[in-house]
Amino acid sequence: MTDDSPVVLTEKEYTVIDMLQTLGLPRTEATAIVCLKDCSELRSLHIEIVSGLRQPEVSVAMRPLKERGWVDERSEKKSKGKGRPVKYYQLILPFPKIVEMLEDEFLKDNKEKMTALRRLRELEVVLQN
Repeated sequence: MTDDSPVVLTEKEYTVIDMLQTLGLPRTEATAIVCLKDCSELRSLHIEIVSGLRQPEVSVAMRPLKERGWVDERSEKKSKGKGRPVKYYQLILPFPKIVEMLEDEFLKDNKEKMTALRRLRELEVVLQN
């Protein structure tokens, strides 16, 4: 089922995109997630129009999102049978679950960094003696 209702990126959505980027997602991936978060399914072209991303950027952004298991893609042949199939995308996970996964990654990454800092301090003490 496609959702052709107009999606509009408001100031709130751009704030969410900025926050997702702060958490380490590339701009194109963050933008694609925000476009999809309130829709059942969107055509690639619709994502391009709403987000201002070019077609290659949408395709490139979807690859890691599919690999993470966040986005599903399906293709549908055009009715006249010529040209490339139309791609449709949808979020597999609810947006709050994606935020939770990003939080887990952030906490794990910071724990590893804190461990490295602690080891550096220990090594510094050893090297000074």
